[in-house]
Amino acid sequence: MAVDPALLRELKTLLGDGLLVSAEQTVAFECDALTAHRHKPGAVALPRTDAEVFAVLAACHRHKTPVVARGAGTGLSGGALPVENGVLLVLSRLDRILEIDPERRLARVQPGVTNLSISEAAAPFGLHYAPDPSSQVACTIGGNIAENSGGVHCLKYGLTVHNVLQIKVATIDGELLILGSEMGESPGLALLPLLTGSEGMLGVVVEVTVMLRPVAERTELLLAAFDSVPKCAEAVSTIIASGIIPAGLEMMDAPAIKASEAFANCGYPLDAAALLLCEVDGLTGDVAFQLERAQALLKEAGATSVRLAADAEERRRMWSGRKSAFPAVGRLAPDYYCMDGTIPRRHLPDVLEQIDTMSKAYGLPVANVFHAGDGNLHPLIMFDAGSEDELQRAEKFGAAILELCVEVGGTVTGEHGVGVEKLGPMCTQFGAPELEVFHAVKAAFDPHTLLNPGKAVPTLARCADYGALKVHGGKLPFAHLPRF
Repeated sequence: MAVDPALLRELKTLLGDGLLVSAEQTVAFECDALTAHRHKPGAVALPRTDAEVFAVLAACHRHKTPVVARGAGTGLSGGALPVENGVLLVLSRLDRILEIDPERRLARVQPGVTNLSISEAAAPFGLHYAPDPSSQVACTIGGNIAENSGGVHCLKYGLTVHNVLQIKVATIDGELLILGSEMGESPGLALLPLLTGSEGMLGVVVEVTVMLRPVAERTELLLAAFDSVPKCAEAVSTIIASGIIPAGLEMMDAPAIKASEAFANCGYPLDAAALLLCEVDGLTGDVAFQLERAQALLKEAGATSVRLAADAEERRRMWSGRKSAFPAVGRLAPDYYCMDGTIPRRHLPDVLEQIDTMSKAYGLPVANVFHAGDGNLHPLIMFDAGSEDELQRAEKFGAAILELCVEVGGTVTGEHGVGVEKLGPMCTQFGAPELEVFHAVKAAFDPHTLLNPGKAVPTLARCADYGALKVHGGKLPFAHLPRF
């Protein structure tokens, strides 16, 4: 079905050339970075102001038309996938930094501002915005809030939810909510963390106030090479158990190392089975102590070599390999499927071994690159979508990894969100009571389920199709559950 013509006329009057409706105009918006799933949007709205965002939502509410909010489209779980007969609300034109306040250490920005540009604007004041996803040059702060994004420094400085002070949100009926405060404390229910990570299902962010942090007095980066993946994984727990909290602690296995070195020429050891990037920062004296201790611990854990970045340029080059790992792996196969599960650190060696076993069973290679410090895995499953069944095998492989994460006490997502990708695996993590609460929260904000419908939270009917739902450690057949 097409979008209601009466709504299109209303939006055309409101947006002018900011409304796209032809197939040639809208084809570029048919997916996010999860390219295996594609839908052509019924219409694409490109507002330039907050007022236009409120007006678009109010119009869609009146016409009972679904709306999917989108930023830069860098999401990896299909969260910005358009829906049939719906409007795609693209916020990339709301891209102004409204204020940098160095005294209060905060920045006010519009949702289309890119992650990296906040730190660039704050740099003259010796400040930066800590969350730094690998896509930070392109991803937007609005999208970061939708997915609760992290980055290589999330171990010490936290995810988006730990660095956002206040958001202004447009509801589906075009009203304004102000959640949180510039002081960091606010009365009433804590709705700011509820909206952070809600994947555009509860409201649309139109303004964000983020916390800025001082640039560290001293920063040092260690690269430790290992001759086995289990040794490298064990070293992660050793570092954390010592009381050292690195600014970043990232792990890569041999396929990821080779791909990143070929792509970025970052100086990685090609003979290593795995490597750790361990960054420590802070006051000069503290860093000196942590650096010496970390070097000793890594050697004790079995590192074949431990190298200290000589200067800021070498440190940048070492990080460039990690941050370009996703596109680097993209050169090794026609397609890859990027997973995102989180596990307790103590299970890293066993889980990585099981992923390797699964790789052989499914007949698909995998490269592992991830935020080892907080157990956030990003296995990259390589496949060829043009091959008869490789996409289906990749999706089954990915689901098996996520179910393994849940089995060892983890979760199906760390920072990429659920979107459409993880609806099935969500059924293995949550029982019927939890899913009903999730849907009740959705209904409180969006009773007609117009905002990003069909994403993030599966229905019981979908879980029935997926298989069985684990409840209190057992399996409960969905035939006995209410369907909605």
